[in-house]
Amino acid sequence: MNVGIVVIGRNEGERLLRCLTALDPRARPTVYVDSGSSDGSPARAAELGAVVAPLDMAKPFTAARARNEGFARLLADHPSLEFVQFLDGDCEIDPAWLPTATAFLKEHVDFAIACGRRRERVPEQSIYNRLCDIEWATPVGETSACGGDALMRVAALQAVNGYNPDVIAGEEPELCVRLRRAGWRIQRLDAEMTLHDAAMTRFRQWWKRQIRAGFAYSLGAAMHGRSPERHWVRERQRILIYGFFYPVLLLALAWPTRGISLAGFLLYPLQAVRIALKVKGRPWKDRLAFGVSCMLSKFPEFIGWVKYQRAKRSGRMRIIEYK
Repeated sequence: MNVGIVVIGRNEGERLLRCLTALDPRARPTVYVDSGSSDGSPARAAELGAVVAPLDMAKPFTAARARNEGFARLLADHPSLEFVQFLDGDCEIDPAWLPTATAFLKEHVDFAIACGRRRERVPEQSIYNRLCDIEWATPVGETSACGGDALMRVAALQAVNGYNPDVIAGEEPELCVRLRRAGWRIQRLDAEMTLHDAAMTRFRQWWKRQIRAGFAYSLGAAMHGRSPERHWVRERQRILIYGFFYPVLLLALAWPTRGISLAGFLLYPLQAVRIALKVKGRPWKDRLAFGVSCMLSKFPEFIGWVKYQRAKRSGRMRIIEYK
């Protein structure tokens, strides 16, 4: 297989060891981009056979920038590579994934990206891990975007100048907008791809992750919302409606309506149930939790929208971490 690997991470510990062991860096070109780890990750990655590329943390950090630098280092050492598998350091690749995805891209030359099924390693650890597992269960077939784990065609990535290093969240969907605009297509295969370890056990982690999502939706809509597909415009609209305007309106009308307007808040649990009914193949308590999460998330997502507005005015984009 004419495939190289780029892994990014910071302080992933044992998760990084699982990631690299499953990849076997001595069997194929592998670059690990480290973002200022203090747990010995670079040394461990080198011991396993990966080329370690420390990221200069004096410059603003983004995952997009890390992937670009890993990609550049990979091609500098192996310029004839045809495909590159991007992987987060908290993920473990399925043994059958690379042969399956590579075969697809070789056969379908108009596709730039193949991605597959990502699952949570320990969904039973917390409700937040199970919410992630439900979130990863996206439909198979041609799609508009991929996540951080994906096999990409080198020529396609080069044609659009790689990731946008200024995008601090939602970098893969933004890349996919430009790829599709250039005529490339994206496929989600019905195949196991990676095990992900969210390690999310606290409400605070979930809350910060949703703030980051709100920031990503706002940035994406600002960048590509005026395009024909109106990238993430609807997501931004939902944030503003459910996370701010609707609840503020109900509260403003509470006095003149003698509290009757507060009944409007019943829309939130009703919408949560509607979303839960759409989730298939899961226990009802997890489906309902997912519906509640989708509606409750509008409030931290609105905070993310506010953070984006402030960052846009100040010109300083800072990453939002939940771990």
